[in-house]
Amino acid sequence: MTAASPNKELAPFYYRDNFLRLCATVEAQYGDLLGEQERLFLQRFHCLPFAAQCLYVRLISRVGPWFRCRRLVYEELGDLNSAFAALAEADLLLVAQELLVGELGKLYTHAELQQALASSLERTKFKDKASLLLAIEKLGLEAAALTAQLRNFDGQDIVAPQGAEQVQLLQLLFFGNRRQSLTEFVLSDLGVASYFPYHLDRGQRLFASRIAVDEYLACAALSDCWYTLREEEDAQALLQLSQLVLDKDVHCASTENRWFRLCNGLARDLERQGENDRALALYARSLQHPSRERRTRILEKAGRWREALALCDDIRGNPWCEQERDAAARILPRVRRKLQLDVPARAREKFNEMQLCLAQTGGPVELVAAEALLTQWQSVHYVENTLMNTLFGLAFWEQIFAPLPGAFHNPYQSAPGDMYEPGFRQRRQHMLDARLQELRSVPLQQTLCAAYRRYQGYQCRWVNWRYIDIDLVERATTIIPDAHLMAIWERMLFDPGENRRGFPDLIALGHEPGDYCLIEIKGPGDALQDSQKRWLRFFQAQAIPASVAWVEWGNA
Repeated sequence: MTAASPNKELAPFYYRDNFLRLCATVEAQYGDLLGEQERLFLQRFHCLPFAAQCLYVRLISRVGPWFRCRRLVYEELGDLNSAFAALAEADLLLVAQELLVGELGKLYTHAELQQALASSLERTKFKDKASLLLAIEKLGLEAAALTAQLRNFDGQDIVAPQGAEQVQLLQLLFFGNRRQSLTEFVLSDLGVASYFPYHLDRGQRLFASRIAVDEYLACAALSDCWYTLREEEDAQALLQLSQLVLDKDVHCASTENRWFRLCNGLARDLERQGENDRALALYARSLQHPSRERRTRILEKAGRWREALALCDDIRGNPWCEQERDAAARILPRVRRKLQLDVPARAREKFNEMQLCLAQTGGPVELVAAEALLTQWQSVHYVENTLMNTLFGLAFWEQIFAPLPGAFHNPYQSAPGDMYEPGFRQRRQHMLDARLQELRSVPLQQTLCAAYRRYQGYQCRWVNWRYIDIDLVERATTIIPDAHLMAIWERMLFDPGENRRGFPDLIALGHEPGDYCLIEIKGPGDALQDSQKRWLRFFQAQAIPASVAWVEWGNA
């Protein structure tokens, strides 16, 4: 089984074919959840003539919503008049009657506006479009009159496709998110992006009911409002929004993670505004990091030591991730001192280090260091997170792409929907345990190289085919002991979202098995990040060779 080859040619009406495929899939998977408006839209679209279907998909896929008919030219469709008429008759096309100056300004060039409104503007020349639009605003023309004047300039209508809300819902049901679009079909058809053929069926769909769909959309609307208010820096409106969020309950698993992210993000904004009580209430509604860490910090700041202590103890007993556990370990001594409780002494961290004095060549410090270290090692590779993540993805490919309910809901996913959620391992505990046991009993080099060849080219969020080739996989797995890789993978499985980053920049490989070193490069003024420290601590505990190289620029 191999990925498709790139550089394919698209069929002439690929966009219509893709849209029909999307509609058919949604009708098969979610037909029972579609409302009257969605069913009516699908009926109208399916009844359109061929050219009208093509034109509709062209328009709904572009940034709009308004378009000048004069500017719409699609050679494969020929004359568009009959297609426009069919869309209008099906109530899938709206002809503009009253557009505001800002909307019209997006459709016409500076020169066109100047020419079309020359009589009203008294032939004044404007240096830029912004000043021209301001002058048009000051004319005080009614929207209908202004729109008619510009339509007459073109001699053709300004139109917008109707049904955008229904199309957005169809795309949400197909992809399971609002991030992906029909572009995914094109990339796949071209062979640019090939996706692993995991199994899909109706029993594994993301949304179990229409209630789940509506809840997701309601949460998405609140998230959109939050993003807008953040950009506008409207503190009072953010506070009002927080009450709407607190008044809402979430019941469906398909909404939970989006909801937790909204609660955390909005709470952090309010915390920065000094609205700590409201922030605490929002954090308490979230079951996703860093809600408990932020609550602990607010309680500590407010002098509510007992509550902070209890929350730290909860985190230490059942951490959601290592980042949260480390934060609690830093906060706990301060809280215990305030309560006059014993504080165990903390050992000072000390990692293996080396000092490098290098000539500054203008290139990245990591590459300069890698070149210098070649005098000590057979090969040195600048890999950052890519190598270890790729080895992880190859080792657990089948478990990552296991078709669990809700994990895969469209054919264009490079990872399951819960890949970086706390429940990823719990939901696959049995199969991951079996895979770990299997990996302990086989030679990893042979297993990983075979996986590389088997899955090469398929999209996987873990595997970087571009930067990690089969030669490096073979070389690295020859030198790195299997026990070291198994230990690293165990830690990655504990928290895939966080532990996929923080790996050292370089891997230096020697001649014999076990003769290697993971090296973090730090240039002048740089410091270790928390995620990097966590990996370095782990490497020390597992006797995995790792070091921090502190670079100074000189004449060496």
